[in-house]
Amino acid sequence: MTTSHVIYDDAPLRDRVKNALADDFKHNAIKTAQDTIVGNRNKCAAADPLWEDLRWEAAYIRNHVLENLDYYIREFATNAQAAGAQVHFAPTAEDAVECALDIFEEVKATSCVKSKSMVTEEIGLNEYLEEHGVHAIETDCAENILQTAGSKPSHIVVPALHFNRDSIRDLYREKKGYAGSNSPEEITKFLRSNLREEFLAAKVGVTGCNFGVAETGSCTLVTNEGNARMAVTVPETQIVVMGAERIVPDLRSLDTLVTLLVPSAVGSKITSSFQVNTGAAKDGEADGPKNVHIIMVNNGRSDILAGEFRDMLRCIRCGACMNNCPVYRHITGHGYGSIYPGPMGVVLTPLLEGYENTDKLPYACSLCGACDDMCPVRVPLHELIHQHKINLVEENHPGVPERAAFDMAGKVLGNRRLYDLATGSGALGLKILGGSYGALGASTAWIPVLRGWTSSRDMDLLADVRFRDWFRKHDAVAPELDEQGRSVADRAEEARKASQEGGARA
Repeated sequence: MTTSHVIYDDAPLRDRVKNALADDFKHNAIKTAQDTIVGNRNKCAAADPLWEDLRWEAAYIRNHVLENLDYYIREFATNAQAAGAQVHFAPTAEDAVECALDIFEEVKATSCVKSKSMVTEEIGLNEYLEEHGVHAIETDCAENILQTAGSKPSHIVVPALHFNRDSIRDLYREKKGYAGSNSPEEITKFLRSNLREEFLAAKVGVTGCNFGVAETGSCTLVTNEGNARMAVTVPETQIVVMGAERIVPDLRSLDTLVTLLVPSAVGSKITSSFQVNTGAAKDGEADGPKNVHIIMVNNGRSDILAGEFRDMLRCIRCGACMNNCPVYRHITGHGYGSIYPGPMGVVLTPLLEGYENTDKLPYACSLCGACDDMCPVRVPLHELIHQHKINLVEENHPGVPERAAFDMAGKVLGNRRLYDLATGSGALGLKILGGSYGALGASTAWIPVLRGWTSSRDMDLLADVRFRDWFRKHDAVAPELDEQGRSVADRAEEARKASQEGGARA
């Protein structure tokens, strides 16, 4: 496996999970975030009698766009250009970052202020610009923490969950000369004072796009801080990087999706900052960019659209699925090794990177379906993950030991004599291993294959006597019949029907 921009940790899944399970702070942070966000989300949903109807409407809107994506991309691009923006189409991640660099060279800029964006993480924009002498300054508080620390996100909405106030204080003391306390307010004030100079000096601002509105050619931003607004209004040039599927037909559709997005993402009724940006600044306007460039990124989305995982393109990147996921709760975002963690990442990462780099990732899921319950656009995540598992088996991706084990199991289960021999000797062997404990537990975690279960839970032993052997030693007893030839079960059924008929007449 090779590390990509999407997969930042190419260690085996088992090793990543082991490291994550050993980090108690991450567990507590994830647990607190999940409980808080899901609790508040559920309150918002309960207070809105139309919540479930809105989810169905949102799913319909996203499906409608995907079924007519070529039309809506054309409409969006036409209206965006009419409003003064330049629209660039990037088939691959490489095309997207090269396009962005061309814009920087055109305006002779060597730095930019940047708001939080998952698609720029996906294409590796920051790293590419840095390699070519352009410094991208993350202005979102959490993203700035990650950039300063050289760390990767643990969540797509609250990416710095794995930092606490003490570690943030120490980080800024070491890297930026911060001399204050661990107070979040004081740290935020320090960060804002540093970033204000960057905003005022920046020639270029880079943002993502939550939704592009085809009807108006607008790009929308839903954020919890005002940094994105500064990145849009102060620099003369704005670069918007958006996934080609992130389009809604009109402002009414936008209203439906944003109504669901904010509670699903952070458990709030409304967000701190919401903006609809349409084209370049007009003559006489006090602020806004003179030049707007919109880079629409494909990067494999056309292939997804044409395949069996099409429903994944409905995703609006709210993070609700991971907020409700028991696996994410335990292995944390870094256990997945991808910028897209949780259930949505388990589906999306293999689609972007291929099974050869992600063949174990779909098994970081219990298929409990908790993610489906939360998704505001009803993406059938656990069904898609199950499909990944089916594909992996059909394409012979399981490792050699796993294939050998299942081949042997198939031979044993398909042969009566081998089955009898295996279950008979297996019961004795397991009884010896279980000893006085009466089950296979942590002490047997050294056993190949079984250790995946016994390292963290108990496994019952096989019974000393198989049912088929017990049954063979016992004669079948005919049921006792009354004078009319009825059994006890027959008489009970007749009594039940009579009782029902009597109740109906009454």
